[in-house]
Amino acid sequence: MFELVTERLVLRPLQAGDVAAFAAYRSDPDVARYQSWDTTYSTTDAERLVASQPDPVFGDRGEWVQIGAVDRASGELVGDCAARLAPDQPLTAEVGVTFAPGSQRRGLATEALGAVVTWLFEQHGVRRVYAQADDRNVPVHRLLERLGFRCEARLVEAEWFKGEWITLRVYATLRGEWS
Repeated sequence: MFELVTERLVLRPLQAGDVAAFAAYRSDPDVARYQSWDTTYSTTDAERLVASQPDPVFGDRGEWVQIGAVDRASGELVGDCAARLAPDQPLTAEVGVTFAPGSQRRGLATEALGAVVTWLFEQHGVRRVYAQADDRNVPVHRLLERLGFRCEARLVEAEWFKGEWITLRVYATLRGEWS
């Protein structure tokens, strides 16, 4: 079974015991604001997602793999990272990160996403990792920049999202730049 261990986290597939915590932070308005789901995210939605990835296999182009981030001290699910191989580019992966409000601003998301990016470069031979973020999501911009991602594009009002045109930023890093 997949598992990455960092200083404060265990990154592993989501499990049935994670459903309540997963649904709780995904339905939080501040968390859902910039994500593809909305505040109606339910326990049933979480159960369906967890059941669809009993032991996620990374490698199917375009398919997102959710990786739970569990606090090593408490055993509690505090967030998750997502990764997928780009559907249209070889050796390229896209990543995302979501953390519960009570686990934000402590460096946990940076720790988790950094471990996932390292795993993509070292274990999967990926040469480029990118992330997309709403222009208004400044905390995610800072997280990506702390990790060494560069902002490669700012696409002004380029995407219709949740009833409005949004500006999107694209961040990326290359294997040769990753430290």
